Amino acid sequence: MSDSRLAPKHYFAFALLCAIWGSTWLAIRVVVRDFPPFRAAAMRFVIGAVLLFLLALIQRAPLPANRGEWRAIVILSVTMMALPYGLIFWAEQHITSSMTAVLYSSLPLTVALITPAMTGRPVPRAAIYSMLVAIGGIALLFEVDLRASVNSLLGGTAVLIAVLSSAFSSIFAKQNTGNVHPVVATGLQLIIGSAFLGIVSVVMESHEPTIWTRSSVTALVFLAAFGSAVAFAVFYWLLRHMHAYQLSTINLITPFVAIAEGALILHEFITGMMMLAAIVVLGAVGFVLKAESDEPSQLNLRQSIPPEI
Repeated sequence: MSDSRLAPKHYFAFALLCAIWGSTWLAIRVVVRDFPPFRAAAMRFVIGAVLLFLLALIQRAPLPANRGEWRAIVILSVTMMALPYGLIFWAEQHITSSMTAVLYSSLPLTVALITPAMTGRPVPRAAIYSMLVAIGGIALLFEVDLRASVNSLLGGTAVLIAVLSSAFSSIFAKQNTGNVHPVVATGLQLIIGSAFLGIVSVVMESHEPTIWTRSSVTALVFLAAFGSAVAFAVFYWLLRHMHAYQLSTINLITPFVAIAEGALILHEFITGMMMLAAIVVLGAVGFVLKAESDEPSQLNLRQSIPPEI
């Protein structure tokens, strides 16, 4: 049950999540400098799955109870894990971590966009107008910053496909995995997703070397331990004390963390158009959340947005 009286530890945990999830984009960028992208994503998932399975054993969490739940887990292993994160790791070879974070921040809008088709429930009209504005911001970003080369254009497109897959998965998961323990569900999705990514890596990256540098190994461990296991545990602990819509505002903060870290640590060039697009997209996300809170009879979009990993 959410509690409106929040203690300092809750605010600290919220800030910790913003810092961790805002830093994952930079960590991916560092990893793919030395590791083939699909291999790196598979390795991250394996380490994260091991940590989550250990947590599940400590909690004595049960496995999925029936064939329908297992089927949903397998589908989500591809659509929530293997496909989007494989694409994101691949894309960050060609576009900056900051650009990836800005594009991925459109996830809540995409959830709202496909909600009527998947659930038959309407989305508030104000949310639709906000989505059109955000789509315009992303289109302008593609026109100005991503058409410089074919690879950057393909990288940006890959991130948007990842967003679409994640949006589908968030709604599908809410409809089909409500009775599965979240730690078990995520651990299974990670390990099955890593198997799919491993197959792709064997087919496409068998001749590409893995360079074990200190920076890439540190970034990979950070992604697996903090970006997956620690952040996941903190998120669900916070969900007991905060409203889901309050936690969803993390999506409004993490892109700016990624932009700042990309500029300061990786010396990524931040264009004015990227900052403008970030403000437009995140402002639209804020309007979507507000439109939902003003129309409680509509689909509770805030509950549909999954934690980042």
